[in-house]
Amino acid sequence: MLTLTHGACVDPQHLSAFTRLRGLLEVTRLVRSDEDLDHLLAAIARTTAESLGFGTVVLNLYRRAWDDFCTTTVHGSEHARETLLGDARGWDVWGRVLDDRFLRRGAYLVPHGTFDWDELAPRSYVPELPREAGQDAWHPEDALMVPLHHSDGPLLGIMAVDEPASGRQPTDEELDVLVALASHAALAIQSAQESAESSRHRNALEQLLRVSSRLTETFAIDAILQAVCDGIHHALGFETVSVDLPDPDTGDLEPRAAYGWELDDPAVHSSFTLAEIAVLLVPEFETQGCYLLTSEQARARVRPEADTYSSQRCGKGPHAWDDHWLIVPLYGRSGELIGLIWADDPVDLLVPSPARLQALRVFANQATTALDAAAQFEEMEFLADHDPLTRLRNRRSFVRQLELETSRSDRYGRRFALLVGDVNGFKQVNDRRGHPAGDRALESVGRVLMDGRREVDGVYRIGGDEFALILPEVGSDEARAVAERIHDAMLGSGDELLTQLTISFGVAVYPEQGADPESLFRAADESMYSAKREPGGRLPSAS
Repeated sequence: MLTLTHGACVDPQHLSAFTRLRGLLEVTRLVRSDEDLDHLLAAIARTTAESLGFGTVVLNLYRRAWDDFCTTTVHGSEHARETLLGDARGWDVWGRVLDDRFLRRGAYLVPHGTFDWDELAPRSYVPELPREAGQDAWHPEDALMVPLHHSDGPLLGIMAVDEPASGRQPTDEELDVLVALASHAALAIQSAQESAESSRHRNALEQLLRVSSRLTETFAIDAILQAVCDGIHHALGFETVSVDLPDPDTGDLEPRAAYGWELDDPAVHSSFTLAEIAVLLVPEFETQGCYLLTSEQARARVRPEADTYSSQRCGKGPHAWDDHWLIVPLYGRSGELIGLIWADDPVDLLVPSPARLQALRVFANQATTALDAAAQFEEMEFLADHDPLTRLRNRRSFVRQLELETSRSDRYGRRFALLVGDVNGFKQVNDRRGHPAGDRALESVGRVLMDGRREVDGVYRIGGDEFALILPEVGSDEARAVAERIHDAMLGSGDELLTQLTISFGVAVYPEQGADPESLFRAADESMYSAKREPGGRLPSAS
């Protein structure tokens, strides 16, 4: 059944509430784990199977490059794994299965006979198991699945479960436990994916720093530009890159350095002039100082006879790279256009994210400001520990400082408070006003947090709309007062965006609420979720 499994296990044993709770706690633990994604998915599938009593658990992750779902993890029989692993299905299948008529308490229960699985999803896995008797018996072709959503809403994947140990249809209580477990599993997957993305971003920054150090070693322009091309490939994952500068005699753009192409390759000799390229550099195509156009948009604006390169690595779907044109202009000290970088054939087959384009823009800046390498190095050092939007310190810096603060507190016998805050209403601002307004709102929140801090306090952006404050030598009552002052400052700021937002803060004091950084953060996080359930999202009064 696509990457759904069918069949029932005849084991009559029912799982205890304790076993289910243990499974939920185990998946919750995985949210904070540092396992790589493959090991994490295997742990989620195994825990789900063992704690909830399913013979087969399948995880299908969404692939942005293909706009489909690929079976990455199967916990079950060897036959199930051989049949399902690597299977990929698009919305033509999943859109029919995830229909509201099958929705039950957050899960989708598709009764047997609804679909001809051989027609809808050929090569489905249907185990050969005896059928149980009774009206509520689980049928081999029944299907049960739960969507795995990102905290911001998009679908990360789908968990499909089968072969219940009871041999019966799940009760409402059992579905509630399954949906709760899936929700925590989604958070774990999101955390792992974001951690991997952060790691890639750190690697990009480290590559930028290496390029910076190399650029200070030479004043040879070709060597500088080659270092930029190599850096873009290794750090940002473009298989073909070139830097074009105008020929002094003809004015035609000529490749001066390239990765993935030879300089004499006709593919990179388009004979455009700077003036012809300038017509593509308009605001509607600009993101982070780069210009991204579809092939149709670009070709409609250039000479029909111009030779242009066709991408060799394309995907499909709304997020996929499909012969796009990605141009990064190079500007002189007076702001004049002096050349450009072409980047093509992304390894992941995806249209680059704003963060990736931002890094690409920095590489372009390296190409034009090689003699100012020291300033570039300083900026990269800052970005290694700070959030580029709010300019607050980032999660990496937060984790390091939290460990340092606990060590200091142990050494000098003093306590400190940790505030963890989550912005309420941010999604609504993004939805109604757009992401630029959401970015401005986060910047404003960052300014409010910085304006009210002491010199010794640390302020961090640790997630999309999550912030934290480390307050040395502060107890619970003082920390709660800080949270209230921030809440009041946002309401009284006069900023239209801020008045639509509040922050729910959780408080934990070291060492009373946590004897190590992980347990302290967990306590503050739990306190924050309690606050979100209170009127106005504020912490309840201290008892």
